[in-house]
Amino acid sequence: MLNQYFTVKKAGSDEQIIQKSRFIGYVKRVESEEEAQAFINDIKKKHRDATHNCSAYMIGEHDHIQKANDDGEPSGTAGVPILEVLKKQELKDTAIVITRYFGGIKLGAGGLIRAYSSTTSLAINTTGVVKRQLMKEFIVSVDYTLLGKVENELRNATYILENIDYLEKVHLKVFVIEGEEEAFCNWIVDLTSDQAEINEGGTKYLEIDVE
Repeated sequence: MLNQYFTVKKAGSDEQIIQKSRFIGYVKRVESEEEAQAFINDIKKKHRDATHNCSAYMIGEHDHIQKANDDGEPSGTAGVPILEVLKKQELKDTAIVITRYFGGIKLGAGGLIRAYSSTTSLAINTTGVVKRQLMKEFIVSVDYTLLGKVENELRNATYILENIDYLEKVHLKVFVIEGEEEAFCNWIVDLTSDQAEINEGGTKYLEIDVE
């Protein structure tokens, strides 16, 4: 598993007018080629009256699935520029559809490439990008007398305090970046003068917004 990677938030869209042509960009996170194709087909049905519905997607931990479709635009002027934006932004598990309603003015090959690239970037920026960070779960159990100190330090640290359970002792669920487990445990031991019980849980991806 990758330690971290970038992808889009669930789904979104945006549009712009270029030389009287309307370009609408749709973005969705997908985890399989079937899901990507279903998304593309949904947009095609929604805009069956459009001049073109061009698309691209990149899926897999190592981007092993990459597809681009010009949907009638001159070869290499639509699908590939969309895909290149995904590559440049290093976005995984992402599908894009750019719908075009022709406005009567031809853009030329260079103009089409710029239009599809810029609409892709616009739609991605509107949807938003997240970093999926692989993290290890810990349950830190302390006496109530230590709660204020431990909670305050955790909230000011780089670790993620997800929730607190108030039981016989206080149980704090904390997520730590993979590879920093030992440093975290040592930090808790020092912080509590070895008065905390530390239990390691599972591993999962947490999403962090990218500015």
